[in-house]
Amino acid sequence: MTTTTAPRLGTALARLLVLAAALLGTLLAGAAPASAHAALTGSDPKDGAVVAAAPEEVGLTFSEQVAMSPDSIRVLDPSGRRADTGEIINMCSGALVKYGVALRAGLPDGTYTVAWQTVSADSHPIAGAFTFSIGAPSATSVSLPDQAPGGGIVGALYGIARYLSYAGFAVLVGGGAFVLLCWPRGAGVRPVQQTVVRGWLTLTGATLVMLLLRGPYTGSGKLADVFDLGVLQTVLQTKTGAALTSRLLLLGAAALFVAVLFGAYARRTDPKERKDLAFGLGLGGTVVAAGIAGTWALAEHASTGIQPGIAMPVDILHLLAVAAWLGGLTTLLVALYRTPSVERAAVERFSRVAFASVTVLVATGLYQSWRQVGSWSALTDTRYGQLLLVKIGLMAVLVGIAWTSRRWTLYLTERTPRAASGTAPETDAEKGVEKGAQADPEAEAAEEELEEQALQETLEEVIAEETDPERAAQLARQRTVMAAARRKKDRDADPERTGLRRSVLTEAAVAVVLLAVTTVLTSTEPGRTEEEAARTGTTTAGPAAVPDRPVDIRLPFDTGGVDGKGVVQLTLDPGRTGANALHLYVERPNGKPLDVPELKVNLTLEEKGVGPLPVAPDRIQTGHWSASGVQLPLPGEWRIQITVRTSEIDQTTVEKNVRIG
Repeated sequence: MTTTTAPRLGTALARLLVLAAALLGTLLAGAAPASAHAALTGSDPKDGAVVAAAPEEVGLTFSEQVAMSPDSIRVLDPSGRRADTGEIINMCSGALVKYGVALRAGLPDGTYTVAWQTVSADSHPIAGAFTFSIGAPSATSVSLPDQAPGGGIVGALYGIARYLSYAGFAVLVGGGAFVLLCWPRGAGVRPVQQTVVRGWLTLTGATLVMLLLRGPYTGSGKLADVFDLGVLQTVLQTKTGAALTSRLLLLGAAALFVAVLFGAYARRTDPKERKDLAFGLGLGGTVVAAGIAGTWALAEHASTGIQPGIAMPVDILHLLAVAAWLGGLTTLLVALYRTPSVERAAVERFSRVAFASVTVLVATGLYQSWRQVGSWSALTDTRYGQLLLVKIGLMAVLVGIAWTSRRWTLYLTERTPRAASGTAPETDAEKGVEKGAQADPEAEAAEEELEEQALQETLEEVIAEETDPERAAQLARQRTVMAAARRKKDRDADPERTGLRRSVLTEAAVAVVLLAVTTVLTSTEPGRTEEEAARTGTTTAGPAAVPDRPVDIRLPFDTGGVDGKGVVQLTLDPGRTGANALHLYVERPNGKPLDVPELKVNLTLEEKGVGPLPVAPDRIQTGHWSASGVQLPLPGEWRIQITVRTSEIDQTTVEKNVRIG
């Protein structure tokens, strides 16, 4: 059999890929580093506390399980030297998740900095820092890195690898399902084979990259640590490392599946043997695909939080449905652009598979949304909820375009590809189609076909008789170009098929963006957790009634000047009457610290006629301001006003009401 080079995708497809890559880069670059599923809920000593004598250890309490290493908690004295022994103490008991680190004996008075970094149960790195003082507060020379865990070049590379792993999984699983369920003839079509194999290569390569980057991603953030075998060995002992290793082993089984699908199955001619082999491939492929999907469910959001026993199977079903729809869509797009013909029956079967996939996606997506968001306010007030709304909107657009594709399928004309030898197309009688008034155009087309065939045969005879190798090669190239042009003419002759290609191309473009949003969503703290950790909403409407707990509010601001937009976070601990420690964190819109010339806070209890009580916090480091001993004399609904000045003339005041005591 003679193999010819398949025609390249059109200019529109190339522009689509460039646009998708640019949009993906924007999403990944603009995303804040993975926040976490776990949150620090308390410490002993507390942030900003002044203790009379040095404690024996420092303890940290988390909302959920975390993975600790010897350097997860570091206590630094005012000069920046280690004040701890490096011995992590497990203080967990029942539902209490608490870890500590022992302190050295004979510590002098002064302000100590506690810096901690660990990995939450859903695989995302988390970090933070706070201070406490022995005897009395003092100046400190401790300088903490501005880069958040999971950020920098390592974080960007890890995010890209995560996206490629999802894309590779969808193409591998969805492409195989498309061939078995919708288009068995596609098992012998070269472009389809290449698409599925590239999906396997992409998923395998991305998994290897994630395994190598995992250590620096959750630890030092240094790209050089990729080559540290000690770091890799530590990663392999973690839950995420085990999941990635299991995925690589399952990909070995998937390679065998792909080899049989495009080898033995594609060559089978006996219908019974082909049917039996298809059943075995379908059963085995489903098991392998579910196993690969399970490596995500076991290591990420589904494995933690409420109802993990239900959430993990639901997550696996969700991933399989995404793969069947988007991966099958990719394979169909390749077939429409790079093969002369795709049967109408194959497109109709895929339409039914896509409908079933969307049904599963809606059902599993509703459960996941309830589990991860938890409330209507979190849907609009948290980053996770906002991304989820974008994903839902893209899904709606995708379903609308899919409906358009289905309409084109109803008008699709069956076209039988010409043989490689260039034989004339089937006659109207052979096709069993009434042509009526189209007889004359068909006769003209048949005459043109005979002329092309005669020219091809003449070229073949000349090539066979040509003794000059260069001349023979030139004629062979000419024959190849003519064959490619003829195939393109066949492919574009059906206007309905052209309309279907365009609608599927648009559908694929939206799918690329949808997959990018989903990737960012998997590395974002769930809305339910963010609301619980923040203790209050992030809007300025209405009071936040959380008595006897730290007040934590986030308020956007815009001074109107250069570099004047951002978010200021205020924490008031313990958030009750009496003395409180006040911390302010100023961030840019991208989540990085913002250095401002001045911050001022006023506290007013209007119902009791108290205030405004001014607070002048001190700058601790870039984006971090603090004040200790902030007195709140009475309980009630306090109005907190924060004035942010970003230049000599640009400032603004934002406010929020909170109930204290």
